[in-house]
Amino acid sequence: MAKTIVVKQIGSPIRRPAIQRQTLIGLGLNKMHKTRELEDTPSIRGMIRKIPHLVEIVEERG
Repeated sequence: MAKTIVVKQIGSPIRRPAIQRQTLIGLGLNKMHKTRELEDTPSIRGMIRKIPHLVEIVEERG
């Protein structure tokens, strides 16, 4: 089974650059306190690293 991570949106994309909003949408997040379980890949980790002030990693599974 592949490793997964649970990501939670903790910040609002209002008054943020468009690239940060697009990164949130790419992660499947668009509302405050929404969580997503995503596959733990280098591309997902890179997206999270670009917006650490808007998301947090809640849990790592697998």
